[in-house]
Amino acid sequence: MKTLLKDKILPLGQVVATRNAHETLSSLDINMALQRHQNYDWGEVCAEDWRANNQAVLKGLRVLSAYRSGTGEKFWIITEADRSVTTVLLPEDY
Repeated sequence: MKTLLKDKILPLGQVVATRNAHETLSSLDINMALQRHQNYDWGEVCAEDWRANNQAVLKGLRVLSAYRSGTGEKFWIITEADRSVTTVLLPEDY
């Protein structure tokens, strides 16, 4: 994917987190996941969703990645299609 985008990073826009994510996840977990997301590492998504995210980047659509915190808590990062906002949230916050 990096080659297709010539070393560009995914624009995140304003980064926000749900209250639940903010209270549950460490800043380190969030920052590391944001860095991975921004560099096209979609984390724990299936192969089909990985391909869909790659296409979404190229077509300007919404991107969703999934990660686990250091304590094993699953969380998502969603960047909106217009790249204006990226949200960190737990699945139950959706």
